[in-house]
Amino acid sequence: MKIKSFEDLIEEVHKKGICQQCGGCVSFCNSMDYDVIGYREPNSPPEFINEENCLKCGICYHICPQTHVLDYDLNRVFNLLDFSSMPLGNTSKIYSCQSIDFDLLRQGTDGGVVNSLLSYMFQENLIDGAIVAKTKAHFSREPFFAESKEDLLGTSGFKLGISQQLDEVQKRHSYSSSLPELNKHKFKKLAVVGTPCQIYTIRSMQNLGIIPSQNIEYCLGLFCYENFEFDQRKVEKFQRDFNIRFEDIEKINIKRDLIIQLKGDKNRGSLIHINFEELKDYMRPACNACSDFTNVYADVSFGGLSSPENFTTVITRTEKGRQLINEVIKRRIISNLDLDSETEKKMKDLLIAYSVSKMARKESFLKNKFGPVNEVKSIV
Repeated sequence: MKIKSFEDLIEEVHKKGICQQCGGCVSFCNSMDYDVIGYREPNSPPEFINEENCLKCGICYHICPQTHVLDYDLNRVFNLLDFSSMPLGNTSKIYSCQSIDFDLLRQGTDGGVVNSLLSYMFQENLIDGAIVAKTKAHFSREPFFAESKEDLLGTSGFKLGISQQLDEVQKRHSYSSSLPELNKHKFKKLAVVGTPCQIYTIRSMQNLGIIPSQNIEYCLGLFCYENFEFDQRKVEKFQRDFNIRFEDIEKINIKRDLIIQLKGDKNRGSLIHINFEELKDYMRPACNACSDFTNVYADVSFGGLSSPENFTTVITRTEKGRQLINEVIKRRIISNLDLDSETEKKMKDLLIAYSVSKMARKESFLKNKFGPVNEVKSIV
């Protein structure tokens, strides 16, 4: 049987428009000094750079989140083979938390919990570095290697720092391809904050025992319903559709919908809410082919949905993740609400509803785009 290679990845994923640009294939190939594949253009699928050096090993194909080769193996490791665990994955416990650190809370999204955890891990030497996403401007983010709390403060939140005029706006993505950052730094112990496709790829690398995944100590997963991309035309259309000027945006957040706070809105009384259904024209097309909303392969998952304002919903999944959250709560790094059974059920029901919606969207998208498909059943 022919081993699938990057050529197959191009045919089955890239040309079909479902490459999620997680960067896993590039990260692995570059870590081995093969330099076979890479990015010729930003925000585009990877391409052959030195095709003659390709070993046809097939690892790039296996670790891609859109080929689903390792679904069964990962689902077994993460206790997802029992379909009663759908669609939230294996949930040890659900919390609603907030950072105790005022600076991280003030500058962060929701409760500032993720950066509080990373700051704690730096302090306790649990990690040497963390790969996160840093906001540039206008729904635009880039990978960033953080080594301290000060670095984290520079990345906190989903603020829109407007430093360019609209006529200079190039194509921008709220999605950040972080995994190639793995090869740019020397480290022993690393945490990665990522979207579901990125965490899936890391877990696939770890499952196969391949570099550069061996030093990743913690996978912190973000809830992800969809990401956005804007070129000049879409920027202008967005402003017309919602009567919002990009340069007036102070901060954005995602909970049940997209929430925009305008500059000067000190009392937060006139926040603009935009339903996801109204944002289809701005969504990254590849997001339609993903069904994992709560990041089921992470050690701990985080998002704003189902928690009150200024609190983060936290789902522990692995024993490592459970121990981490218990310790930071115990040491008052973060606080957590005392949830009664009814409140916790409501939180879980809302998370399930969004997860089911995303799964249904993927099924409909694939059916409309490719016709009936016979896929191996998986949790995501």
